[in-house]
Amino acid sequence: MPEILLVLSVGCCLSWFYLLLFHQNFWRADQRLEPEAQNLDTWPEVAVIVPARDEADVIKKTLSSLTDQDYPGSFSIFLVDDNSSDGTGDLARQVRGLAPLHVIPAPPLINGWTGKLAALQHGILEASKKMPDHQYLFLTDADIEHPSTELRQLVRKSKTENLDLASLMARLHCSSKWERLLVPAFVFFFQKLYPFPGINNHQSHYAGAAGGVMLLRRKHLELVGGLEAIKDTVIDDCALASLIKKNHGRIWLGLADDTYSIRPYHGLANIWNMVVRTAFTELNYRYLRLLGAVFGMVFIYLFGPLLFLLYPSHGCVGATLLALLSWLLMSFAYFPTIIYHRVPVIWALTLPLAGLLYTCMTLDSALRHLRKKGSGWKGRTYSF
Repeated sequence: MPEILLVLSVGCCLSWFYLLLFHQNFWRADQRLEPEAQNLDTWPEVAVIVPARDEADVIKKTLSSLTDQDYPGSFSIFLVDDNSSDGTGDLARQVRGLAPLHVIPAPPLINGWTGKLAALQHGILEASKKMPDHQYLFLTDADIEHPSTELRQLVRKSKTENLDLASLMARLHCSSKWERLLVPAFVFFFQKLYPFPGINNHQSHYAGAAGGVMLLRRKHLELVGGLEAIKDTVIDDCALASLIKKNHGRIWLGLADDTYSIRPYHGLANIWNMVVRTAFTELNYRYLRLLGAVFGMVFIYLFGPLLFLLYPSHGCVGATLLALLSWLLMSFAYFPTIIYHRVPVIWALTLPLAGLLYTCMTLDSALRHLRKKGSGWKGRTYSF
């Protein structure tokens, strides 16, 4: 028994050494927009598309941050009211700012499309009619507050680096205990699954994006078949990024400094439902992948801390010391993400607990799929 524990603890440590040294430096959380350094001779026309469904509590704040963008070029905002029942469209029409704002109702949901993508598609078609010469599309969620320089910074980066997709992961709300436990972990796991430095290396196979803030070159979106090419995907942002990169496009993904998701997560249930709706989708609905994911999560995140805490019951000193080392390596890797979220550093030690909860969420996601509940969001459920 001591020999087995020793071998397993060595494997756990080696796993973290590998992740720290050879997995694209995902853990550094250092991919950010650079400070503005140069101006552009000409600024392209941009169409801003905002799909919104029952967003009355946040829509005015979001749209105000968009209409007041300090962008030297021409841009217009298209708010697609996706059959809201809470007056989202009426509240949106009350917003006044520097940029033209068009509030347009979405048609009934088309079979085979997810609701968000159908709304985005409708907004893109409307933008093409009203702004036939626009070169870029800025797609953003209805619960994101943007700094006034964001559009200018993204366009400058896209133009100077010849990017076809530039995306930012907005800062998620992170103040309650549940948010502090689970939100930084969510970002950490996302970075491990989609390592930002690998995504931003145009020679690598990694591809990913954050759907809350995406600037797209219109021509390249049309080149890959538009949103229709991914119309039934639930994780649409990463699917679009993968499609663009496979078609020789250049993509970039970073962490936002001053872009905020303004809707808080009220307790564990909100975060649980957010994760559960896509966790099994990430595994492509494959139960063998689910088995591997659960084993990997338990081994990488839980084995070391549990072995260390249970030392009195097994008494294996060598395995316990290695287990402690794996926990410290894990916390060290997690530290930059914790700092990014402005959470006290002691929370870096809680990644094993977060890993346990996310493992349970993944299992629940698979169970819901097995029960034919599918992926649901905003009152809609998809089973394709």
